[in-house]
Amino acid sequence: MDGTTAQDQTHQDQQTPPQDPKVLRVVDIARVMHLIPHRYPFLLIDKVIDLVLGESAIGIKNVTINENFFQGHFPSHPVMPGVLIIESMAQTAAVFVVETLGEASHGKVVYFMSIESAKFRRPVVPGDQLRIHVTKEHARRNVWKVHAVARVDGTAVAEATYTAMILDR
Repeated sequence: MDGTTAQDQTHQDQQTPPQDPKVLRVVDIARVMHLIPHRYPFLLIDKVIDLVLGESAIGIKNVTINENFFQGHFPSHPVMPGVLIIESMAQTAAVFVVETLGEASHGKVVYFMSIESAKFRRPVVPGDQLRIHVTKEHARRNVWKVHAVARVDGTAVAEATYTAMILDR
C-alpha cells in the first residue's frame, strides 16, 4: 500500500476530473508541420492550442519584425498583410480539420472553396500575437465550413468564414 486511503483517492478524483479524449491541449510546430504541407516562409502559425476535436481550436501566430513580408509591407510602417492574416486563419482551420479527422486524413490536403464575410478591424504589427479562434459551423463528408476570428490582446482584428474540401494530394 502507498499510504493513501480510499477517502484520499476519492478526494483526488474529485479534484482532477478525467481528461476528455476529444480535447488536445497543444499541437506543437512539429505536429503542425506533420498535418499541413506549408513550410517557411509560408507556414503562418506557430502552434494550435485548446483543440477540441470536431468543435474548435485556437491557433497562435507570433508576429515579429523578422517576417520577410515586412521588408515591403510597409518598410517605414510595418503592417501584416490582410491576405496573410486570412491565410493564418485558414492554416489554423486546416490543422483543426485534419487533426479532427485523424488517420483518415493522412496524405490529404485541405483546399479553399470559399472565403466569406472577411473583415479587417485593425492593423497587425510586429510584437502582436494573433490568437486565431476557429469554430466548426458545418461538416458533411469531405466539405467543412469553419468560422475564424483573429484576436490580438482579446480584440478582434480580422474574421472570415471558410468553406474547404479535403482531397487527396
